[in-house]
Amino acid sequence: MSLNKRILRLALPAIVNNITVPLLGLCDTTIAGHLGSPSYIGAMALGAMMLNVIYWLCGFLRAGTTGMTSQAFGAEHFDMTRDVLRKALFIALAIAIAAICCLSPLRRLLFLILEPAPDVAPLASQYFRICLLAAPAQLAIMAISGWFIGLQNTFVPMLIAVGINVVNIALSISFVWGFNLGFAGVAYGTLSANWLGLLAAVAFVIHRLRRLPDRECGRRVAWGKFFKVNTDLFFRSACIMAVSLIMTSIGSRIGEITLAANAVMMQFFLFFSYFMDGFAFAGEAIVGNAAGARDHLAINRGVKALMGWGAAMSAIFLLIYILLPDFIVAFITDVKEVRLAVADMHIWLALLPPITVSAFIFDGVFIGLTRSRDLLVTTLIATAAFVAIAFFPGGFNEIPSNSLLWLAFETYLLLRGILLAARFMKFQRISLTL
Repeated sequence: MSLNKRILRLALPAIVNNITVPLLGLCDTTIAGHLGSPSYIGAMALGAMMLNVIYWLCGFLRAGTTGMTSQAFGAEHFDMTRDVLRKALFIALAIAIAAICCLSPLRRLLFLILEPAPDVAPLASQYFRICLLAAPAQLAIMAISGWFIGLQNTFVPMLIAVGINVVNIALSISFVWGFNLGFAGVAYGTLSANWLGLLAAVAFVIHRLRRLPDRECGRRVAWGKFFKVNTDLFFRSACIMAVSLIMTSIGSRIGEITLAANAVMMQFFLFFSYFMDGFAFAGEAIVGNAAGARDHLAINRGVKALMGWGAAMSAIFLLIYILLPDFIVAFITDVKEVRLAVADMHIWLALLPPITVSAFIFDGVFIGLTRSRDLLVTTLIATAAFVAIAFFPGGFNEIPSNSLLWLAFETYLLLRGILLAARFMKFQRISLTL
């Protein structure tokens, strides 16, 4: 199979998977929107955000597992491949149990940060309390998905994710209206769908383990390396989350129109990310596999091919964002003030694809190489640059303009890509001289 076909075989299922995620949110919001009070919509959105904070910080379970699995698989160390999954599931279970045991302090902390309205808080608390019971299943599925991507298979994670979303919608509707559970039925639908999804995921794992060659030679992943990679990825995720929260916080301080306009603009970024994450996942699998086989030329060829696909996707989205921004914004919102505010920021929308493409591709490359410290350091530098620009020149007491805020955000994304590209070129020069 040619390299480009291999990239597409890995990227396309991941893209389909990404696109289904907002559809689930839309369906849940629609169900909540037909329960008779706007408080239900706000509560579900807030509760989902609280859960996403936890799951986003635990993204290392997927990424770290992919990198270590792809390298072990590329080196044909199949016992190590199994060991990565065992360790990832153990960590997932430990974190999930800790989160459930700390449910009340976690809820209070997140409420302190998010400051929900009095009519929304009890409902959001109910949603969070029920859905958090799915944490063991959710985190285990993240680890299992990373393991399959490391085995050069993005189709199974897609099947699991799409299946969970479809079952979630069906069960939520059944619980809300069929069993008259009201708003709690939405949460119970999510809880049940995740546990059913875990059962399906375990069945896929058992089937795949039976097909792995049995060549036991005592190879294991050292706990030290396992924790180092995942700790670096955890703090990297924390930096990314901090940037997102600061963007929202500053937008809110500027005004409700700016906050709404930025929410619309972020949809442009997210839509591009749904496609680019697919190629990033392909990069994790392909580069990690080549690194495990110690084939540095294959790593270089893989990166060049991935950058070619990234450049093509960037050009397509650049044209769309230049030619059709008003149409897209009109589809998202009919509020005139918000549409005008977004129109004033069109240049930042057009710049998003070419500025961010390198960060997406090289994130995947470095996860595949398990060079997590490089990912953390470059993200820290980019985050520091974001903060410096966003609060320049008035400091933390002065609210910046929205243009300055987006300059900071896109500089942060650009820096991540440039710094990782520079680190990769240095890595390749050292590798080729060995």
